[in-house]
Amino acid sequence: MRILIATDAWRPQVNGVVRTLTSLAASAARLGADIQFLTPDGLPSVEVPTYPGLRVALPNRREIARRIEAASPDAIHIATEGPIGWAVRAWCRRHSVAFTTSYTTRFPEYVSVRTGIPASWGYAVLRRFHATGAGTLVATASLRQELSERGFTKLRSWTRGVDTDLFTPDNPAQLGLPKPVFMTVGRVAVEKNLEAFLSLDLPGSKVVIGEGPQKAKLERKYPNAVFLGEKTGRDLSSHVAAADVFVFPSLTDTFGVVQLEALACGTPVAAFPVTGPLDVIADRPIGALDHDLRAAALRALTMSRDACRDFALTHSWESCARQFLGHLAAARPGLSLESAQRLVGQTAPQR
Repeated sequence: MRILIATDAWRPQVNGVVRTLTSLAASAARLGADIQFLTPDGLPSVEVPTYPGLRVALPNRREIARRIEAASPDAIHIATEGPIGWAVRAWCRRHSVAFTTSYTTRFPEYVSVRTGIPASWGYAVLRRFHATGAGTLVATASLRQELSERGFTKLRSWTRGVDTDLFTPDNPAQLGLPKPVFMTVGRVAVEKNLEAFLSLDLPGSKVVIGEGPQKAKLERKYPNAVFLGEKTGRDLSSHVAAADVFVFPSLTDTFGVVQLEALACGTPVAAFPVTGPLDVIADRPIGALDHDLRAAALRALTMSRDACRDFALTHSWESCARQFLGHLAAARPGLSLESAQRLVGQTAPQR
C-alpha cells in the first residue's frame, strides 16, 4: 500500500510531529507499507510572523496536484492544518478522494498566545478543516474527549511510540552539574511555558535543551539555568539519561513524545495535570503531576528509574504504525478486506 502524508512540519524543524512521522514511516515500511511525504521541500516559503527562524510553505495548486499524481497513493493522510494541508485537502475534495487527518498541535492556543485572536475562532476553522475527512486521528483519550466537546466528529485513537533502542538509560552524559538535574527538552518558545519551569525554586541544576525564538531572552532572565541548544540522536538520549527528573511544563501539547523518550531513558517526568501528561503518566509510578510544578518535580525524584524504562518498553512504534495503517485501510472503500487485514497484521476470517 502506498501512502502519501502531507505535512507542513518537516526537517530541519525538530519537533514531535516530525519525529512521529519519520518514526512512523520506518515502522510502516517493516509492515509492508510505503509512506511518502509531501513536504515544504522545494516550495517557496515565508517566515512566520512573531516566530523568527520558522518558515511556512506557499504551495500552488498545480505543484500540489503534480506531486500527488506522481506519488499515485492508495491513501492520503493530512498531518497538519497549514497551507500544504489545506491545499491537499482541496485536491482531495475536487477529485472525491477519501483522506484522513490528524490533530497534533493546538494551533488555536498558539495563535492566541502570540496574537490575541480568540482560540474559539481557531477551533471553528479547524472543525471545518477536519470535518470533511474520513477520520481525525488523535493521540490520547483526554484529547479525544476535549475535541468531541468542541464539536469535532469522526475522531479516532492513534497512540504514539518511542524508539527504545535509541533512547536508553545507557551511557548517560557527564554533565558536571550540581545534582539533582532537572531537565526539559523542546522548542524554546512562549507556548511551551518554559518560565513555569525556570522560575521554580529547585535544588541542584536546571537544564534546557532546544532552540527557539525565546532562548536569548530566557538566557538573560535566568542566568543560573544551563541552555545546551539543540541535540539529536544518541547525544540527546545520553543527556536525557543524565537527568534526575524530566520537567514537562507545557499546557498546550496534545501528547508530548518527549515524555516517552525521557521514560525510555529511565528518567521520571514532572508535569502539570493536563492533556498528554494525564494520559501518559496518570497515576503510574513513573512521574508526578501537580498544579504545583515544584511539588511534582520534587516528588518525581522518588520514582523508580527501572519502572520508567519498563513502561516505555510497552510503547513501540510498530504498535503505533499498525493503528495508523488500520485507520487508513478503513477509510478506503475500494481496499479489499484481505489487503486491509494484511496491513494491520491480522488473519483474514474464514468464510
